[in-house]
Amino acid sequence: MSLARQVASNTLIQVISKVIGTIIGLVALAIITRYLGSVGFGQYTTIITFASFFAIIADLGLTLVTGQMINKPGIDQTKVLNNLFAFRLLSALILVGLAPIVINFFPYTPAIKIGVITVSIAYFFLSLNQIFVSIFQKYLRTERIVIAEVISRLVLVAMIIIVKLGDYGLTGLLWAMIASNLISFLLHYVLALRFAKVGFSFDKVIWREIMSRSWPLMLTIVFNLIYLKADILFLSLLKSDYEVGWYGAAYKVVDVLATIPFLFAGIMLPILVNQWHDQSKENFIRTLQRMFDLTALAVIPLLVGGYFLADPMMLYVAGSDFIAAGPILQILLLAVVAVFFTCVFTHAMVSMDKQKQLIGYYLFTALTAIPVYYFGIKYWSYFGAAWGTVYSESLIGIFALILVWRHTKWLPKLRLFGKSLLATGIMALLLSALQNWASQSPGQLVVVMMLGVVVYAIFLYWFKGISPEDLLALARKQND
Repeated sequence: MSLARQVASNTLIQVISKVIGTIIGLVALAIITRYLGSVGFGQYTTIITFASFFAIIADLGLTLVTGQMINKPGIDQTKVLNNLFAFRLLSALILVGLAPIVINFFPYTPAIKIGVITVSIAYFFLSLNQIFVSIFQKYLRTERIVIAEVISRLVLVAMIIIVKLGDYGLTGLLWAMIASNLISFLLHYVLALRFAKVGFSFDKVIWREIMSRSWPLMLTIVFNLIYLKADILFLSLLKSDYEVGWYGAAYKVVDVLATIPFLFAGIMLPILVNQWHDQSKENFIRTLQRMFDLTALAVIPLLVGGYFLADPMMLYVAGSDFIAAGPILQILLLAVVAVFFTCVFTHAMVSMDKQKQLIGYYLFTALTAIPVYYFGIKYWSYFGAAWGTVYSESLIGIFALILVWRHTKWLPKLRLFGKSLLATGIMALLLSALQNWASQSPGQLVVVMMLGVVVYAIFLYWFKGISPEDLLALARKQND
């Protein structure tokens, strides 16, 4: 199979898997929110957010670092992977293990503190998957990521149902996460054996290279965390559990959507790395433009469709206790748009090995986001948190685009972007007319969503926004 077809096939697999994963994730969310209610889900959200703060720091950018290191010509892949996995294991133990210690210095209830200790185990297993994900991306065998993710998610849903039927409470749900993440890790490990037998190794030279590549990413992750997680942390400290629950339910939907661009960018990263190192600037810019085009085609209708259908979506996804989360979701969808485009620009910087230059901009965004969140949440509660998220995500995207332009002199061409807006405008008219009808039942909501997709696709083609040739070109590497 040619590289172009492999990339297209892997992209299609990722899209299909994300649809499946989204459905499973929303089913899990629906069960949890209805079981816990707004107050209980607020506690659940606080626990997950606090523990994930340390889990994300423990990430250290190793998925990107692994992708960079194992795609370099002439490397000893087994040796590099063994050192990366040993580094991953040690760093995860140390950094994820900080969460149960630090939580004791916060004025949370005992239930939340115990919950953080429990869920930290789940995040430890999840962090070990990074190395295997990069292996699958290198060999364009991302269907193995899909298998592991779908099976582990199905296990999670099954265990959530057991927890609800047995009424094992919040603690039971957190232990379900541990089981699901452990199974995910074991599946990733087994499925990677065909391409690499990953073990443990310590080589000072390789560990120094890992740390050299990861520390700027770690700093950006820390600054990212300040403006990504400070909203829920401030909300949990300044407002009630039910307000955290409403915001957390809307943010959960956003979390699901925000994973999409990173999956696609992860597939394209090896191509960008090779093009940049081959000094094929013209092909590099062409690939960036295609990534931008595909992002625009996906995210613009997502924003508009979500705006009109946010209320019924939250009603049927989370339950009647969470109807107030609809307006929050409408605002947060603007942040999703920023995340999609920012992902293109930041991956471009990583592929050029220029990620260190982002650190100052992440620091500025983080420092300015803190007062935005604090005062926004103090006076406007979850609406202030949502607008703070839009501010921070948009600002870092602008900074990343400026840096990409400095190095490549590339600015996105807006031909497909504009035609996507036109097609989305037609779709918006339909959704506006059917908005109330969609609120009457889950089935009617699904019908309206499908009609919106069909209308968008038809008019995008009608406006010559995209053709079959364009779809093939979106995934074609020009210099293979």
